[in-house]
Amino acid sequence: MPYETFSGGYERASRLGHATAAVRALADKADFYVPAERLGDTTWLRDRIRPRSDLARSTSPLKAALAIDGSHVVESVRDGMPSVVYGYAQAAAAFVDLDVMETQRAQRFVDPVAIAEAVNSALVSLDLPVAGAYTRPGIDIATSWRELVAQLFATKKVQVNRLDQSLLDLLMLLHGTPGTPAPHVPVHCPAPGCGTEDVPVPAEGAPCTGCGLALHPTDTLRLQEAVSEEGRNEEPLGRLRSVVELLVLVGLTTLLWEQSRGDLLASTLFLVDGPLAMYGEPAKLRGRAETYFQAMAATTPGDAPYLCGIEKSGAMVDYARQLARNDVLAPGELLVCDAAVIARIANTADPANYGKETYWGRKFIYRALARIFRPPIGDHRDATRWAAGA
Repeated sequence: MPYETFSGGYERASRLGHATAAVRALADKADFYVPAERLGDTTWLRDRIRPRSDLARSTSPLKAALAIDGSHVVESVRDGMPSVVYGYAQAAAAFVDLDVMETQRAQRFVDPVAIAEAVNSALVSLDLPVAGAYTRPGIDIATSWRELVAQLFATKKVQVNRLDQSLLDLLMLLHGTPGTPAPHVPVHCPAPGCGTEDVPVPAEGAPCTGCGLALHPTDTLRLQEAVSEEGRNEEPLGRLRSVVELLVLVGLTTLLWEQSRGDLLASTLFLVDGPLAMYGEPAKLRGRAETYFQAMAATTPGDAPYLCGIEKSGAMVDYARQLARNDVLAPGELLVCDAAVIARIANTADPANYGKETYWGRKFIYRALARIFRPPIGDHRDATRWAAGA
């Protein structure tokens, strides 16, 4: 029987409260294949699993970790007008001195001052109207986004230690080589009916060579193509956040490359929340990131820079957890995800095209020694020996 409310009526069940149970019941009666659900014979994986003892040790042990993470949120900001949506996105970076953290682990009582001194953080944030609001009268939502993103990239800076560069500076740097920004970036003209491609646009902007429309260098991200007059536009804001995370990574790795190439860069692990990939409209930055960091690796002693993306969800994570539950992968072991592994997990006959347009790092699965961690999933640079030959 339902509870009686203060108004004298009866409490009603949520209209969608049954949805989860109903969908699960339907799924239980359906017949479909889940690659990670039943591992089957796993002997074929043994040749692809490497114990810690077989992994080549770097001549410069890791002494620090630099982690980068971001988040975004959209909210309706006008009472009675739910279509007016404002967005906020941020990307944070934390530099952790591993030697100090290990010292504190051995202590009976942790020193909070030592922990605070071991961690230095930096943050870049941006906010903008994402739906139902515009920079000025008489323009559509795509033009409004183009103008806002251009303005934010020109004014928002990544400031930490000796790094003091705007997001636009870092975008130009990503299109160049370490230490040398590109003089211009290629832009596909967004004007309807124009279609002019690869217009060279410098940092200050330039007119389209086909139609004369004023172009911004940030138009190379093509974020405006994902923006809609209807809806909350949370997805393009998430794409924008991903770009900012990549630019923060570019700025911080370049800072260490310029200031301490043979020491601090070679002893720091860069961690990104999520895979080393770019999705959606800015996906062409995948190729730029791959080229940029390969150029950095070619001009750095040893195997640095060490870049890793940590995945927390998805088919790869499900498969990794199954391997751990069945002890196919022991603590301290690494599974090289070659074409055969990718084909099994992604259930594809063409593993060579898996992530071809999005990923700029290689997949691997590593089961941590510490029990408090779930088996982390990540991508690793070609420059490292861990994934060599994958």
